[in-house]
Amino acid sequence: MGPVEIRFVGSGDAFGSGGRFQTCIAVRSSDDFFLIDCGASSLVAMRQQGIQPRDVSKILITHLHGDHFGGLPFFLLEAQFVSKREAPLTIAGPPGLEERLMLAMEILFAGSSKVDPGFDLHLVELKPRTPTSF
Repeated sequence: MGPVEIRFVGSGDAFGSGGRFQTCIAVRSSDDFFLIDCGASSLVAMRQQGIQPRDVSKILITHLHGDHFGGLPFFLLEAQFVSKREAPLTIAGPPGLEERLMLAMEILFAGSSKVDPGFDLHLVELKPRTPTSF
């Protein structure tokens, strides 16, 4: 693996204090590109910084507060309808990730959790204190 680029796309709090975007860290290496967290404002921040959501292969969610995972419904809808994503996407996070994500999808866009996104979506619930590769 060559050089690794880490970009703080968003590092603000839940309220966008000071005009900062919610938590989203982009990590790019020669063979992978992933996000750590995807707060509600992440998609806007990514666009402003020239980051293409379709290039992201994985998203790691640290915990299930809205300012860390609230951007996932928007990210998934963008992947389906704007980017027309074909590459697989893996989203990993704490226990309860799948249920909370589906609830968020339904609250924000009724019926969206039941629609085939047109790409392979893998949801991985990580067990605390258990090393895992994904």
